[in-house]
Amino acid sequence: MTEALINCSMLRWARERSYPTLEVAAEKLKVKVDDLDAWEQGDALPTFRQAQDLAKKLKVPFGYLYLSKPPNENLPLPDLRTKSGTSPRKPSPDFLEVIYDALRKQEWYRDYLKSEGADRVPFVGRFNIESPIDTVAEDMRRVLRLDDSLRSECRNKDDFLNGFVQRAEKAGVLVMRTGIVGNNTRRGLDQDEFQGFAICDDIAPLVFINQNDFLSAQIFTLAHELAHIWMGLSGISNLAYLQKAEQQPHSYERVTDAVAAETLVPQDVFLLRWDERSTIDKNLENLSRLHCVSAFVILRRAYDLNKIDFEVYKSKYSELRTGIKPKREGGSERAYYSGVFSRNGNTVTSTLLHSLSEGKVSPKEASDLLNVRLAGLRGLEQYLKQRETVYA
Repeated sequence: MTEALINCSMLRWARERSYPTLEVAAEKLKVKVDDLDAWEQGDALPTFRQAQDLAKKLKVPFGYLYLSKPPNENLPLPDLRTKSGTSPRKPSPDFLEVIYDALRKQEWYRDYLKSEGADRVPFVGRFNIESPIDTVAEDMRRVLRLDDSLRSECRNKDDFLNGFVQRAEKAGVLVMRTGIVGNNTRRGLDQDEFQGFAICDDIAPLVFINQNDFLSAQIFTLAHELAHIWMGLSGISNLAYLQKAEQQPHSYERVTDAVAAETLVPQDVFLLRWDERSTIDKNLENLSRLHCVSAFVILRRAYDLNKIDFEVYKSKYSELRTGIKPKREGGSERAYYSGVFSRNGNTVTSTLLHSLSEGKVSPKEASDLLNVRLAGLRGLEQYLKQRETVYA
């Protein structure tokens, strides 16, 4: 077999960006550790077919293995991740691909809106980090209609999150929620790497939620990323949940964290309803039911407002995390189509499918943007018609 004259240092770079050790990489790549080590050291060369397979599994273009030095892979958004308390770790290939995929969809939708003569979204950048927290939160609740009418419609936190998303989309924000890369269920996103990000744009603002994070955290993350939009701040978030808003290392995150908490659970209502004579568990139960959010959000609010100390907060936080059971995804055809809409954003998906039926985009362009096969577009169009009939 013909050997591939690749640059051994580029193979090592590609391996290290995905896997920390040779042993882990060899297992994942299904090659012998000694062979992989020899290829990285330049003592031997893989065959052309082996090199192509390595590039595919390491998630890099095959041509990268022939470069003289690694390409610059900077994040296209401000990196505000503070969870570890140290400098953010280098972004993984999956993370980079997801961000650039979201930017590609956002750019398409932005161009679509401009061609339709759409106006700018009025609340984007309406405030800044110097604005009063309660003023920003009140405006968010007003625009998004986060009120008792929404809570009365919700049976549980799933309903509240879905209703929250729908109202954000109706207000003009693209919302994407997924825990995988593209449509590949084998490439799950790491919830410890990032929780979400915001792309601030006055025509097509976008928020992205890592769906592999706990549902209780996703509600807070959505509010947090929307606070970024209201303040005109793009960025990638990974909050340190064991720290108060005022203790977050990054100044932007301190403010947006505080706004998210005030939006979901206003301070005056919380203080009025918190019962000093009752147990913490009863307070968490009553207030989470009242606000239709998780006990986790109420616990954070109690800590922020000094109703409990850090040791109590840490202990109860750990207890709540332990009690969370992973949500099982449905395997039906309807669940698949629903997942496509959620991953790509209901607004983007619906607009693309309508543009496809009107001949404004080609089937190839639609399938590429939605990360689905051409054959799946017909089913998505039928699913969209059913959705629109239900919500008509």
